[in-house]
Amino acid sequence: MRGIEPSFQDQVEAHLIRHRSILDVLSKLQESGARVNRSVVKAVTSCGCITIDASKQEFPSDVGLAELKAFLASHLTGSLCERCRETIETEIGSALFYTAGLCSLLDLKLDEILDKQHSRIKSLGIYNLT
Repeated sequence: MRGIEPSFQDQVEAHLIRHRSILDVLSKLQESGARVNRSVVKAVTSCGCITIDASKQEFPSDVGLAELKAFLASHLTGSLCERCRETIETEIGSALFYTAGLCSLLDLKLDEILDKQHSRIKSLGIYNLT
């Protein structure tokens, strides 16, 4: 009989050895977030597979919140090449690893946090501006 597959958080908990201190996990989480940012920047500045054309977001003053999305841009053009996609996915994976590690150290359940946030988004919709 096959056992239940350990959750992502359980796997992280089992492998979180070298950076076991809450201080280490917090600093690694911050570092991994910076690495995500850096990998996106490199996709623009080194590779060029995506570009950013940012300017002030203009929209009519009488538009409601529900219609606002149609007037706002992401400022991105292009699409990630395979190399940049893989790099960014890896960096986001590291950020998720340390997020799960932080949850474990604080006796929080990542899947429960995700479920609660998903429920908030579903119930509040566009008014979930956190």
